[in-house]
Amino acid sequence: MSLLGKRSLLTIVRSAPPGFYLDGGSAGEILLPGKYNPPGANPGDKIDVFIYRDSEDRLVATTEKPLAVVGECAYLRVVGINPRIGLFLDWGLDKDLLLPIRETAGPLNVGDRVVVKVIVDDKSDRLVASARLNRRLDLTPPHYHEGESLKLMVASRSPLGYNMIINDAHRGLIYHTEIQGSLSIGQLVEGYMRSIRPDGKFDLALGRAGYRRIASAAETIIEKLTVAGGHLPYHDNSLPEEIREAFGLSKKAFKQGIGSLFRERKIFIDPDGIRLMAPPQKN
Repeated sequence: MSLLGKRSLLTIVRSAPPGFYLDGGSAGEILLPGKYNPPGANPGDKIDVFIYRDSEDRLVATTEKPLAVVGECAYLRVVGINPRIGLFLDWGLDKDLLLPIRETAGPLNVGDRVVVKVIVDDKSDRLVASARLNRRLDLTPPHYHEGESLKLMVASRSPLGYNMIINDAHRGLIYHTEIQGSLSIGQLVEGYMRSIRPDGKFDLALGRAGYRRIASAAETIIEKLTVAGGHLPYHDNSLPEEIREAFGLSKKAFKQGIGSLFRERKIFIDPDGIRLMAPPQKN
């Protein structure tokens, strides 16, 4: 198992002038430079360290904690630029993280921040950043279910809402209509899987309360439609009073509910109202 780019609990093998040498298993002994040696530590003790490569491509350890390990996403600040190589990002370690030119997604200046994923470069076997998220996400088949708790990061803003990174691995969307206030790029938030569309894309909700509110409104609308035989004369332009009388919902909750059901291909929204995609069979 590769230790590169990960935090590991390693045993001190021996002490030497440069620092402690740690047992890296198949990777051999790995140096923890003296400035990181915990006070009172001795050979045989275990130390929680992060493994990366130094300027001479040797595996080295540090007790510093990076803002992201391999496979994770982070919103990092540009601290330097080399036009021939790429950009250097502050990720919480003494040694900055390289964002190679081929992994950039647009122009950046010193002081700018960018959402990236930490990866192991195929060519150099070094840790680098990638801002080309379309290439770095969706690499594994998803196994999410509706209502599942998720770790979300705001990747970008779109006309529909906010594009989110789900668990450092997939993309999803939170619609503007489901957000009170605004979100910031790079912000980490608690979220829930609201629905999985037929095209495999994910619609999300912020917080369990938001997921429950939308789910409850959608369930109420489906129930009313079923009782009515599959059609009701209510839509986006219906008066709030009419919606509250018919469904017991605010107009905002109603619009969120029918929007959710439409994206899940459960209803049609027609000029004269809403109807079930597959009207229930009468006995």
